Amino acid sequence: MRAAERRRRAAALPLLVALAALVAAPGRAQERVFGEQGLTEKALVEALGAPAPRGADPALGATRGFRPAQPSAAPPAAARASILVTFVVGSAELTTSARAALDIVARALQSERLAPRSFTIEGHADPRGDDAANLALSQARARSVVDYLVARHGVAAARLEAVGFGSTRLLNPRDLTAPENRRVTLVAR
Repeated sequence: MRAAERRRRAAALPLLVALAALVAAPGRAQERVFGEQGLTEKALVEALGAPAPRGADPALGATRGFRPAQPSAAPPAAARASILVTFVVGSAELTTSARAALDIVARALQSERLAPRSFTIEGHADPRGDDAANLALSQARARSVVDYLVARHGVAAARLEAVGFGSTRLLNPRDLTAPENRRVTLVAR
């Protein structure tokens, strides 16, 4: 009986590990990461766009039948996309390539699918500076992105909120100086 119990517990371990990962990050969506050169308007719209409602027929624009609402354990996760926007070292000044990438972001935000949505622009930094400096720099960089999208492309300021996280949310904790740790993330609200 003890050997059978051990085998049953060992077989359940992978399921428990997966469940623990889901519980540890409730409401956290899969995050797409785009380099400045690999960014396209279509890919960004797909990453940030609201999914079609269940049972919806895209051709008809309506549901096929009534389905009562199902209780959900957790609210759906917000759509997220990170763009590896480059800045002048130690500043919030956008580089030429960053502005080109943000031009694509602006077109995506003005697309039919994303135009009705609001977004949080998260600034992230790698941990090379002290915590206070990283937090201030990441906030300034997020603000710089918002300011560019509003001033250059006319994206409504009310749709965008700038938030800095410093180096508290590393995307690549194995390589602290990895470029993906210095990023801007768009989160649909």
